[in-house]
Amino acid sequence: MSKYDFSEREFATRHAAVRKKMARGGLDYLIVIAPANLQYLLGTRTKSYQEFQCLLFPADASRPKVILTRLAEVAEFSDLSLADEVYGWGGREPEDPVTVLGEILKRHGFDDQNIGLEVPYYYLSVQDHAKLRSLLADKNITDASALIEDIKITKSPAEIAMVRKASKIAFDTMEETANAIRVGATEREVAAVIYRNLLARGGDLPASPVNFTSGERTCYGHGAPTDRQLQAGDYINLEFGAAYNRYCTTIGRQFVLGEPTPRMIELYDTVKQATDACIELMKPGTPAVVPHEAAKRVISERGLDKYRVHTTGYGIAPGYPPSWGEAIHMFGDSTYTLATGMVLSVEPPVLIHEERLGARLIDNVLITDSGPELLTTFNRDLIAIGC
Repeated sequence: MSKYDFSEREFATRHAAVRKKMARGGLDYLIVIAPANLQYLLGTRTKSYQEFQCLLFPADASRPKVILTRLAEVAEFSDLSLADEVYGWGGREPEDPVTVLGEILKRHGFDDQNIGLEVPYYYLSVQDHAKLRSLLADKNITDASALIEDIKITKSPAEIAMVRKASKIAFDTMEETANAIRVGATEREVAAVIYRNLLARGGDLPASPVNFTSGERTCYGHGAPTDRQLQAGDYINLEFGAAYNRYCTTIGRQFVLGEPTPRMIELYDTVKQATDACIELMKPGTPAVVPHEAAKRVISERGLDKYRVHTTGYGIAPGYPPSWGEAIHMFGDSTYTLATGMVLSVEPPVLIHEERLGARLIDNVLITDSGPELLTTFNRDLIAIGC
């Protein structure tokens, strides 16, 4: 994403929404660290998340938006972001980025008392967090990790257009991948078809690696592709994310090379019915826990609840390694309510280690005023491929 991906008006709307929420919390400025949130506010998709970076986002719109990033990314931020001031650290010689941040705070008069600090699961080391807390020891620090996140989980029409492009890339890539599944091909060879198509069709590399399991490996929830050769009778599960300007769609489908066994059919039928029960209830105003309970009930009634080892679904966002997920989950402790403009995955699996067998269907759903819209329209049946 760059500042040219969306209109000035869209960015202004985002900034106003964030500042309104800051005002309610009495915050003078935010220290924004999560790369998806930097993207949301500034319009940039650099690799600088690999090291310490942060945005000083002020509540007062007349004050500058100041970004500190790796020296190597200063040019990209300067050209493609909405930052008013861009500073770099390191590169030519070793520097402590938090020390550099302290100098920037002084230079720009960021001596305010009430600061919102993002502490994301990724992108901020324990060491740098401790240094930040020490640097700001005399300030009133509020954990603002969810402040921007809770605003951007509802997508604008322009963002949804990006998601739809990603969905088309996912559909076409899955179609090509299905044609590549054959006896004798290795999991890695099939995965190579996925990666080639994701890029060749105008997408980005996914934020999370392809999951590909076959045969006895289908009991693994997130198995990476290996040199295992596909064999007649194999149950196969694959999942990948397609991204356009980092806006993501995830998809997972279940295949069988030849005729499925009755157990394969039973497990897949359970997963599909659970997924359908979940999707049916994904409407605006519905607590996110309600669709989860519907999926859980289907699996439990089949006596398979102990093998439901993964969340029912979660929000899908612009993705940066290692994740494309958002904070909203359809899970037992969810406090969120579904709203128009949200995009969520639906993926309750059944994975049975002792049987060396598992089934999983992954779909993405857009919440609309009229109800759920399925974005991943590729064949949702158990897909049998002739040997």
